[in-house]
Amino acid sequence: MITLCMDTSHIFLVLALYRDGQLLGSVQKECWKKQSEEIFPCLETLLAEAGLQPEDIDEAAITSGPGSYTGVRIAMTIAKVMCSLRGIPLYTVPTLDLFAGNETCRVVLDARSHRAYTAVYEAGKRISGPEALPTEEIMAALKADDLVIGDGHLVDRPDNIPDLAARFLTVRDKWVRAENPDLVTPEYLKSIEAYRTK
Repeated sequence: MITLCMDTSHIFLVLALYRDGQLLGSVQKECWKKQSEEIFPCLETLLAEAGLQPEDIDEAAITSGPGSYTGVRIAMTIAKVMCSLRGIPLYTVPTLDLFAGNETCRVVLDARSHRAYTAVYEAGKRISGPEALPTEEIMAALKADDLVIGDGHLVDRPDNIPDLAARFLTVRDKWVRAENPDLVTPEYLKSIEAYRTK
C-alpha cells in the first residue's frame, strides 16, 4: 500500500511517501506562497527516488485546514483530482491535529492580522478549539510550562515546528475518509464568532 501525504496549509510544503506504514521519503521545506510552483517538481523527485510512478499511489491524505486560503487548496485540489480520476481513497486530517501529533500542547499557527489558529491538546486529543483568536488572548491564557507547537513567536515563545511528514502517520487514527473526494472542502475559521474582537 503506497500512501501519499500532503500539507500546503501553512508556510511549508510537506510531502511524504509511505509503503505499508514505512516512510520511503519526505519533503518539508519552507516556501511560503510558492507551494504551487514547488509541489510537482518535489513530488516527481520523491517518487523517482522511491522508484515509483504516480499510478503506484494507492491512497492520499491531506490536511483540511485551517490555514492559508490558497495554501490549503493546493494539496487538496491535487489530491481530489488524483483520487477522483483513479478511484482511490482520499483522507483528510485537520491541520492543527497534524501539528499536535500525540503531544500535550497548544498549537498556534499564524492567521494574520494579529490572530492565530489555535487548539489545545492532551496526549493528542483536542480539548478545545480550533479557533481563530487574537494573539494577546492566547498569550493571556498560556501558563509558563505550556508547550506551544507552531508559530511560537506570535505568543512570545520559540517557534516549534515538528516533523510533519512523520506526524501524518502518528495521527492516522484521526484521518477521515472522504465518501466523495469531489465534495471535500477546506476548513476555514472565518466566521464572525471565530474572528470576534475583544
